[in-house]
Amino acid sequence: VQLQASGGGSVQAGGSLRLSCAADVRTFDNYYMGWFRQAPGKEREFVAAINWSGRSTNYADSVRGRFTISSDKAKNTVFLQLNTLKPEDTAIYYCAAGSRWSIQPTSYAYWGQGTQVTVSS
Repeated sequence: VQLQASGGGSVQAGGSLRLSCAADVRTFDNYYMGWFRQAPGKEREFVAAINWSGRSTNYADSVRGRFTISSDKAKNTVFLQLNTLKPEDTAIYYCAAGSRWSIQPTSYAYWGQGTQVTVSS
């Protein structure tokens, strides 16, 4: 399984970004997809997850209502739309694939390289 994350950048508070995670063909039929983030000096934390059909999603309380996870199976890509960004959203964002429906990073066996999101006040 190979994952390639992209779409990060620098925005002002209140702005938006759209992250993408391109996966190989087999991933969507066999794995749950998640987004995590890690800020400097902090542990990696769950952001959002989506199941293989795209019909079930889960969000961290800190991003619920502002972020939206979605998938396009035809393009083997998972997206994370980040709206109403806050400075505390600044982190490296990682996409991951796992065989369990979970918010724990240890449940995800495969990880993309990460993409930096920086939000200035």
